[in-house]
Amino acid sequence: MLPELMLLGFAAWTLALLLTTVGTYRLSRVFSGRAGMSEFPADHVEGKGWYQRAMRAHVNCVENLPVFAAVVYALRAFGIVDPAVDPLCVVILAARIPQSLVHVCFAQTDRVVSVRFAFFFIQFLSFCALIALIVFRR
Repeated sequence: MLPELMLLGFAAWTLALLLTTVGTYRLSRVFSGRAGMSEFPADHVEGKGWYQRAMRAHVNCVENLPVFAAVVYALRAFGIVDPAVDPLCVVILAARIPQSLVHVCFAQTDRVVSVRFAFFFIQFLSFCALIALIVFRR
C-alpha cells in the first residue's frame, strides 16, 4: 500500500507545484488585468527566471510521474513483496520534493544544479533498484 501512497504523493506534489508556482503567477496576471488568458503559449516561455524554472520543474514531475506509476503497477501486477520496496518508494518522493524546490527557488549555478542532479540521481537509482526487483523476483 505504501508504494501507491507515494505515487499519490508524487501526483499531489506535481499538482501543488503547478498551483503554487505557474498557476499562481498566471492567474494573478490574468485577474489583475496584466495579461490575457491566451498570453501563455506553451512553445514560448517568458517571464522571470523562477517562473521559467517552475515550468521546467513541473514538466519534469509530469515526465517522471508515469515512470513511477508503471513501476508501482508492475510491483503489484507481479506481486512483488520485498522489504526494500517501501523505503525505495519513500526515497523517490522524498528526493523529488527537494529536487523541485531547488530547481524553482535558486538561480541555476553549477553548485545548485549539482545539488538538484543529486536529488534526481537518488530517484533514478531508486527506480532502477525497483525495476531490478521486479525483473529478478517475478
